[in-house]
Amino acid sequence: MELEPIHKSAIGLDVHQKHVTACLIAEQEDGSIHTETLTFGTFKRDRRALARWARDANPEIVVMESTGIYWKSIYSALEREGIVAAVVNARHVKQVPGRKTDVADSRWLAMLARCGLLRGSFIPPEELGNLRLISRERQKLVGMLASEKNRLHKVLTDGGIRLSVVVSDIHGQAARHMIECLIEGGTPLQALEFANSRLKATPEELLDALDGDLTPAHRFVLREILQHIRELEARIARFDTQLLAELESHRWALDLLQTIPGIDAVGAAMLIVEIGLDMEAFGSPQRLASWAGVCPGNNESAGKRKSGRIRKGNPYVRRLLCEMANAARRTKSMFQSKYSGLVIRRGHKRAIIALAHKILKIVFILLSRRVPYRDSQVDYKELMVQRNAPRWIAALRQYHMLPTAI
Repeated sequence: MELEPIHKSAIGLDVHQKHVTACLIAEQEDGSIHTETLTFGTFKRDRRALARWARDANPEIVVMESTGIYWKSIYSALEREGIVAAVVNARHVKQVPGRKTDVADSRWLAMLARCGLLRGSFIPPEELGNLRLISRERQKLVGMLASEKNRLHKVLTDGGIRLSVVVSDIHGQAARHMIECLIEGGTPLQALEFANSRLKATPEELLDALDGDLTPAHRFVLREILQHIRELEARIARFDTQLLAELESHRWALDLLQTIPGIDAVGAAMLIVEIGLDMEAFGSPQRLASWAGVCPGNNESAGKRKSGRIRKGNPYVRRLLCEMANAARRTKSMFQSKYSGLVIRRGHKRAIIALAHKILKIVFILLSRRVPYRDSQVDYKELMVQRNAPRWIAALRQYHMLPTAI
């Protein structure tokens, strides 16, 4: 059975690092099929030539595979000429085995495109697409920071320092000052002077934890790791500032997403950069969750459900959502009760994915309707008083209106 084309003309692009093979298949007025195949380089002038050729050919649809990062510059060149190409998943366009060449691949793409058998991937607007560089590099820096902090903990343990046993976070302000004191040759008693009243451990417990056997090699490595941690923290702060400044024109969206428990300003900005602001591009919350890879798998045969593992989806969005879910489960909200009910039956990881799924569906609704999130288990009047009470008291004191009894 031969498939009936739904487009009269289509261009398929087989993209590589050094060249791009383009195939045009167009139906002529007399019903004959015209095929033209060209090969272009990937330098700027070559990309411009490809875009002009595609513009002059005026196809109904242009498709290309999502080959690494090589497709991005080609896509941008076509976009500048007014051509919106469809970027398709390479898994969906596999060629017949044994017949794979660049020319055959580009022709195969064009044939599938003419028959309407390809579905384009979500590509954010150019403004948000450029900000993905900032957002994803920040995620890399956060991963490096976590690795360095783990390394610091390991070297401290190797040197006999057991501070992590009595302190919940060895990277807090007090703990870091104590570690710095030991690195510079201070005694445990001198390091103890940096402890504050918020630490639950007693002075005796802290002294025992700080009493180790740091060698000059330990001190050198710890000093270098701490310096690297400070540099990474400063870089992450600069990335945060730049990302929020670039999204200032979309402040309404940032404010909306921050009404969801577990989402802060930076998390909201990174999520917007990944999924965009136009939810019509996904169609429904379920499709968005499927694209992100936080929905259950669909694997059923002969009436039996098999493994329901989640799909790969977008790893950056899934990582963000899991971080938000971990934060949301600690808040006094619906997410906390939902997590408590799921973790007993399904375990921590599945419960977190379920919360991530719910958060993303809520994000879809908020951005679609432009309304803030309202949690059924949160008293917003009481919350408003708690958040604003320090500011109100400060204002009363400033104008000498605060009673002396308070």
